[in-house]
Amino acid sequence: MTKQKFDDLAQDYDASRPRYPDALIARVVAALPTGRRLRVLDAGAGTGIALEGLVHHLGEAHDYVAVDVSSGMVELGRQKMGFVDWKVEPVEPALARFDDELDLIVAAQAYQWLDREQFVHGALAALRSGGVLAVLQNNRDHDSSAFLSAYEDLLERRSPGYARDYRAFDIAGELAGPFVAAGGTVTTHAVAWTRPIAVDAFVRMATSSTQVQRAVAAHGPSVLHEVEALAESAAFGGVVDVAYRSEGYLAHKP
Repeated sequence: MTKQKFDDLAQDYDASRPRYPDALIARVVAALPTGRRLRVLDAGAGTGIALEGLVHHLGEAHDYVAVDVSSGMVELGRQKMGFVDWKVEPVEPALARFDDELDLIVAAQAYQWLDREQFVHGALAALRSGGVLAVLQNNRDHDSSAFLSAYEDLLERRSPGYARDYRAFDIAGELAGPFVAAGGTVTTHAVAWTRPIAVDAFVRMATSSTQVQRAVAAHGPSVLHEVEALAESAAFGGVVDVAYRSEGYLAHKP
């Protein structure tokens, strides 16, 4: 398979990316069927950050499959969670192999990279009765933070084609189309929280992002110095507060 952009960034990605708030993961778990061994597919799993939270709540005694196009991400995920069935391949064909078999499909921080219409219809077909499709996102809350607004300004100047509203599409509406037509429902949940993070860790997190990698490719490593200087200007005692708004969109199959 062709080398993917995240293959060499797996360690930084896994070490620096925020996990999902426990309250949001609990919402997903509460929506799942009970009294049976569950089959869970993490679509665009990366290193399994969403799975970490799910397994914490559900335990290992279920069937977990994780799919991602990056071999580097999958290899690190396999090292962390060997009980998961890890696969290196695109999400859409992997999903098509399931037919009325899954209890949970989660797309965490990956939904915008997928063929969204194909993915949602495929998820509806792959889920069993009572199953759930969960789209999860950790979004920087740049509207509540001068520091994060300035960081978005930097990305928009330096990262070709980037705009801070790149995920501003109607996720609930996209899920509702097929699921509500089939008699299901869609619910939305949000959690606002703040993550204190050391300046060097913030730079490491930024380095693991697609947007900053594009900026570095276009303008060179000086972009990382700009990121570091911005974080240092907002830090107190070497630590900067990063505000997040984490969202969960849960589509329930009847």
